[in-house]
Amino acid sequence: MDEIITPETCDYTSCYCEENVWKLCEFVRTERTARLEELFVVFISNGNRTVPLWKQKSGRGDQPVIWDYHVVLLQIRLHSSSLVYDLDSELSFPCTLKLYAAQALRSDHNIKPAYHRKLRVVPADSFLLNFASDRSHMKNSDGSWRMPPPPYPPIRTTESQMNLEDFISMSPAVGWGRVFSLDHFLQRHMGDSSSSSSSSSAAASSSP
Repeated sequence: MDEIITPETCDYTSCYCEENVWKLCEFVRTERTARLEELFVVFISNGNRTVPLWKQKSGRGDQPVIWDYHVVLLQIRLHSSSLVYDLDSELSFPCTLKLYAAQALRSDHNIKPAYHRKLRVVPADSFLLNFASDRSHMKNSDGSWRMPPPPYPPIRTTESQMNLEDFISMSPAVGWGRVFSLDHFLQRHMGDSSSSSSSSSAAASSSP
C-alpha cells in the first residue's frame, strides 16, 4: 500500500482530517491496495480537546500544534513495521509507527495532564460503515465556513448525518472501536513506550 499511495493521490482538504482518512480508507477498499483488516483509523483527542502533536506542517520549528482532535490511519503489518499515514505531518508518508511515536506523538510524561493524549482506534471497515459528518462543526454562527469544505458531498449513512462527536469522544461508553491512553496504545502496538519517552525530554521546555 505504501508503494502505491502518495500524498498526491489522496483526497485532501485542510482541517478535515477525519474526511481525508475516510477517503483514504475508501480508496484502499476500492483499489484493493491493501487488506482492509490491516487498517485502523486513530482519533487523537482528550476531554479538554487540547492535544499536542509535533512535526505538523502548520507548526513552527519544534513547537507542537495544539489540536482539538486529529485523525491518522494506522496500518498494522504482521511481518514488518506498522505504518502511520498522516497527511498533515512533515514526516514521510507513510512513516513507521516507531518514528511517528518518537517524533510526532512523543510522550505524556513531560507535559501537563490537561494535554495528555487518548486514542480511539477504529477498524477501517467499521469507520467506513458508520462515520457521518454534515460538517456543521466547521461553520460559524452566521453559517459561514470556518475553513472551506471538501468538494464532494458530506459523508452520511442511512442511520446518521452527523456522529463525529462519537468518534472524537474519548469515553469508552460511546462510539466505535477502543480507547487507549497514549502509553497503553504504544505498549500494545510497539511492545513498549520508551521510544517516545526518550525523545520528548529534549522538547520538555517547549511542551505545553
